[in-house]
Amino acid sequence: MRVVADLGLCQGHQMCTGEAPDVFAFDDDTDLVVLTQEHPDESLRPQVAAAVKYCPAMALAIEEETHE
Repeated sequence: MRVVADLGLCQGHQMCTGEAPDVFAFDDDTDLVVLTQEHPDESLRPQVAAAVKYCPAMALAIEEETHE
């Protein structure tokens, strides 16, 4: 999986850091999300999915990677 953050939508609520602190952080200068892992381990999927689901600005997404 690949985690995507739309910085144009991010409003700095920081809900994602509570759900998946190993994947999301925040830039204190911009108050925007920072991905610490763009391709997190599959074991983190439940936490990342919760962060995507509960993002008030809907700024996060999971993209499935295809291996052709």
